[in-house]
Amino acid sequence: MAVKIIIRRNVTKEARDEAYPLFLRLREGAMSQDGYISGETLRNFDDPDDHVVISTWRSIDDWKAWEKSPQRKEIQTRLDTILGEKTEYNVYHYA
Repeated sequence: MAVKIIIRRNVTKEARDEAYPLFLRLREGAMSQDGYISGETLRNFDDPDDHVVISTWRSIDDWKAWEKSPQRKEIQTRLDTILGEKTEYNVYHYA
């Protein structure tokens, strides 16, 4: 069953120059993983620091494999350090 991963991040104006290239690296890495279907990154119109990533995966196992990969962990750790907080993840499936 396909799942959607909702990732929410607070990216201040000062952090964007460092964070955005890491967003791209995460997206590029995800695109090469088994089970990756699609993804998009959105920025809140009224609150430009509020960013949401929505990715679609073939299964929860496919997502978890990418989530646990050393490549992703390294990039995510750098990103969390730049942002000064842990990234929030939620997994959804079709009802």
